[in-house]
Formats: sequence, C-alpha cells, structure tokens
Amino acid sequence: MDGLIGDLYYLEGAPPYSRLLLPAAPAPLLIVNLGAPFLIRAGTDREAMEFADGCAVATPTRAWEFGYPTPTRSVGVHFRPWGLAPFLPGPAAELCDRPATVEQIWGRPAVAELRHRLTSADAPHEMLMLLEEELLRRVREIDGLDIVRHMSSAIAETRGTVPISELGVAARASSTYVAKRFKEIIGVTPKRLARSYRFTATVLAIDVVAPIEWGDVAAGAGYFDQAHFVHEFREFTGLTPTRYVEVRQRFLREHPDHELDGWPLPAD
Repeated sequence: MDGLIGDLYYLEGAPPYSRLLLPAAPAPLLIVNLGAPFLIRAGTDREAMEFADGCAVATPTRAWEFGYPTPTRSVGVHFRPWGLAPFLPGPAAELCDRPATVEQIWGRPAVAELRHRLTSADAPHEMLMLLEEELLRRVREIDGLDIVRHMSSAIAETRGTVPISELGVAARASSTYVAKRFKEIIGVTPKRLARSYRFTATVLAIDVVAPIEWGDVAAGAGYFDQAHFVHEFREFTGLTPTRYVEVRQRFLREHPDHELDGWPLPAD
C-alpha cells in the first residue's frame, strides 16, 4: 500500500471557504463523505453536481471546483498518480475531469456498510484504520503497473523535465504500449503527466508576496514563450497568472498559516 498511497486523512469542521478551486495536479483522490453532500464542478462543466457518499477523481487535466457543506466531515485518500487504479472497476481515464461517486465504483451496499462503520468509529484514527482495511481488501493486480510506476516516479523526481522517449527505451516498452497503460492506470499520457508535474512545481515555487517577473518564471520552467505559459496557466488553474496571485494573496491574508495553504484557492 505504501507504493500506492500518499496519505490517508480525516477532515472535520468548517472549511475556510464554501467553494475551493483546485488546480489540476498529478494527485488522484478518493473521498468517503460522512456529512452533508458536497458539490463538484469538474472539467468544462457549467453546473456543479452533488455527491452524497463521496467521490473518486483520477488525475485531472483542468482545474475543478469543490463545494464544501458547513460543517463538513469526511475521510479520504491522496494517491500517487498510479495508486487509484487498483481500486477501480475500469480505466482511470474514465474519471479524468469526470469524478465518480463511491457508489459507482464500489456499489451501494458496500459503500453503505463502509459509511456505517466509519460513522460508528470512536475516533479519527480508528476511522482511518477502517478505510485502510477496506482498501487492502479491494486492491487488485493491474497489468503494466510496474512500468507505469517506474516511469511516473522518474517524471516526478525530475519535475516533468525528463525526456519521455528515454524512459520508454529504458523500460523496453513501445510508446504505444506505454501510452495505453498510462491512460488506463493514471488516466493521462506520460507527456501529459510530465506537463502536470512541471506546471505544479513551477506554480508552487512562486512567492506571491514578492514582485514576480512572469517572463522569467516561464523561461525557468522551460516554456517556449510567455503566451504558451499563460495558456497553460489558465488550463491548469482556471485563472490568469495575475488573478492567481490576487487569489493566493487573499487566502494568505484571510487565513494565515492555514493547513490548506499552498494549492487550493478560494472560489467564492
């Protein structure tokens, strides 16, 4: 399980904002909701959809919006890029920018039983142990997982700058096979995953309280020109670079030292 999961978490209380904008990042997610339904507006959707029992989200390619109830209560899993696939009934690509309910992937009776056990637990630690047990029970073998994990790890270590062709040659696998396995296990191609890592590393390194020279930021991240960088910025965050800085500064101003600081953005 250590090779599939980043962390398990428990969330309870009042969110900093009722709606958060989540930039696209190489981080699949599973949430088991224990409170009132939450809302998700993903990909190019115009309207948010309600999720009562929770959701599973593969690696997104666009920013998505998460609407929290107040108060909120849930347990969840942050997966490594390849980590969600062994718990899904189908290809991860089906969940890119199109979250599924937990019921859709595990079935209504199983989810109802899991939620009952979670809400009956005495403490958050026990809840996380129950969730881990459920994952251990459901994990399945996935063809090509080792190759995808090895190549994805190399992409992550280099923040998306490693040549994908070199990784394929080292893995002794054809580009067609690699692309197919990536789509089924991660949901996106190796090149798309590398773009996500490169962009995430670039944006998280920006100091929003200091003067920013966007041309230097774009060049340092390896973009051919600033226009390409701005286009990518809007695709991954839903915001222009200037607007992103304004929103990040608002978060820092209104919620200094908040544990969510760094990536989620207020959408209110």
